[in-house]
Amino acid sequence: MLSVVARPLVRVFERYLPDPYVFVIILTIVVMAAAVLFEGRSPVAVIEMWGDGFWTLLSFSMQMLLVLVTGYMMASTPAVRGLLNRLADTARAPARAILLVTLVSLLASWINWGFGLVVGALLAKAVARRVAVDYRLLVASAYSGFLVWHGGLAGSIPLAIATPGHTFEDQIGIIGTSETIFAAFNLIIVAALFIAVPLVNWLMLPKPGHEMIVDPAKLEEPEFGGGPTHRPSDRIENSPILSWIIGGAGLAWLVIDLLDGGGLTLNYINFLFLFVAIILHGTPRRLLDALAEGVKSGAGIVIQFPFYSGIMAIMAGSGLAVSISDGLTSFASAESLPFWSFISAGVVNFFVPSGGGQWVVQAPVMLPAAEALGVDQARVAMAVAWGDAWTNMVQPFWALPILAIAGLNAKDIMGFCVVQLVVSGVIIALGLSFL
Repeated sequence: MLSVVARPLVRVFERYLPDPYVFVIILTIVVMAAAVLFEGRSPVAVIEMWGDGFWTLLSFSMQMLLVLVTGYMMASTPAVRGLLNRLADTARAPARAILLVTLVSLLASWINWGFGLVVGALLAKAVARRVAVDYRLLVASAYSGFLVWHGGLAGSIPLAIATPGHTFEDQIGIIGTSETIFAAFNLIIVAALFIAVPLVNWLMLPKPGHEMIVDPAKLEEPEFGGGPTHRPSDRIENSPILSWIIGGAGLAWLVIDLLDGGGLTLNYINFLFLFVAIILHGTPRRLLDALAEGVKSGAGIVIQFPFYSGIMAIMAGSGLAVSISDGLTSFASAESLPFWSFISAGVVNFFVPSGGGQWVVQAPVMLPAAEALGVDQARVAMAVAWGDAWTNMVQPFWALPILAIAGLNAKDIMGFCVVQLVVSGVIIALGLSFL
């Protein structure tokens, strides 16, 4: 049934969905026009907001680029590549391949979203080298695991409101993760998605004759290192001593930071990926060869993230984000506020695809509404978090790292992701409303 539904969706998106760069340009124009037409801002004021905000995500853009590059460097080490290959060897048929990639991606994304994006894509490539399965669906399965990130250990909203000194502490105090990430309603939603998402991907397997099977030879990973060692500089580059020293220092810092109460932040994950890669590659030359290969895939991130930063600036500065949130929650009751918070967050996420940034612009609407209606503020916060994660299925912003690693375009996977959007939306909405 779902393969029949997915097939026309896949064709539509392959035909009409532009490259993510064109998509973000269109999104920019739409937001600019909306700020003028619905918020009464002058075109000059909107242009100023856009330009002033264009570079505010530079740090985050670099972090995302490092997620891709350091993740690739780590996964291309002989040890990690061998582990992925052994795991991929267990997928001996298309159905098992889809289920394996989805479950691993779900688990990795629940631990940390950056980790999940990289591991899912690399496992999908390893599986595709062994099993004749639709490569588009396989990569879409890897991306679908991203659905659970904001309900997991690295969810930015629940971690933010659990941190002393957070922006809204005067309104809601400190809300511990026992009331958000580890609350019964959230764990049940996560468990339901761990069952439903792999099942839906499996049911979308194309019928024979409709698959897109990739040539395994095109997915082979290059070998790194080697070359002449005649000069002293060559011998230094091919010696493991420097890698062991600096790699050991990096791992020591990771342990010290955890013992001091540090968490799995994006910087921590990138640091972990980098220094594990340094040690496992063994020599500086191997690491640098892997770096050169990994950087090739980061062009989309470099050019598109500043445009999303400009969009976020317009959404926040013009009042569009508040208007959308207020409009969708103004008629909510105590029973329906979590649902409408979830829907409004899903809409805003198209324009503000950053969990932390979205919370900053939506919390001033959601928290007073929750207080006025007597609704649990932890549940409303998680409704915003789940809305942010939900529409990522059709927002190509977060798919860029996976697509870059896999060598596909957004239009190749979005038809499958729309089906996941519908199914997961029902599950999350029911969980937030009735559990």
